[in-house]
Amino acid sequence: MIDPLIACILKNQSGFHPVVSFTPGTDQLASLNLTKEGDLPVGMAERLKEFLPYIEQVRLRKNARYLIGGYNELREMYSRSGLFDDGSEPRRLHIGVDIWGPAGTEIFAFMGGMVHSLGWNDSLGDYGATIILLHQLDGIPFYTLYGHLSKADIQALSPGQYINRGQLFAHFGKPGENGQWPPHLHFQVIRDIGMYEGDYPGVVRLSEREHWLTNCPDPDLILQMNKFL
Repeated sequence: MIDPLIACILKNQSGFHPVVSFTPGTDQLASLNLTKEGDLPVGMAERLKEFLPYIEQVRLRKNARYLIGGYNELREMYSRSGLFDDGSEPRRLHIGVDIWGPAGTEIFAFMGGMVHSLGWNDSLGDYGATIILLHQLDGIPFYTLYGHLSKADIQALSPGQYINRGQLFAHFGKPGENGQWPPHLHFQVIRDIGMYEGDYPGVVRLSEREHWLTNCPDPDLILQMNKFL
């Protein structure tokens, strides 16, 4: 039996607005693999002066409007920040989708929703400016998280504010406001957000994979971008 939330998303997919501007047939996408065996040279994530421009160089080399990937991806690069080493098992499993592109890239609401909470998560490797929206789809509530945004975006919104389908409400942030990452959007779907406000784990322990992937289903159900890779 298909999961009710996933069934509901699939049923309504055709009505979703693109989260980022993309013209199939004209714009190109390319995958970005950030596992140990992937596209990032060993140790580069710790060398900020090299890392920050590196992803953009890869994007231009691949002639892509965006690089995309990361859901259910095991990434050793989180060792660069103590933020992900809180406890006996380090957090290395990424449970959102990253869309990499220039700072200032516009982000649109795929459907209407209410601003659940806003966050300024400014530690090295964290989300930086963060927006969480609450949605209701055929009576089923769920949340979407947008991380690594421009700080001006969270200053322009308030919890409880309604965001319309297709509304421009955020932008890819610069490294100084996005947790010291190359510009990108971390997009994550959340069923049960618990008591979190303005933050939610986007990188988790591998031993807890089943729990987290169940609570955070594949964001490409909404983005519908993998088919263009």
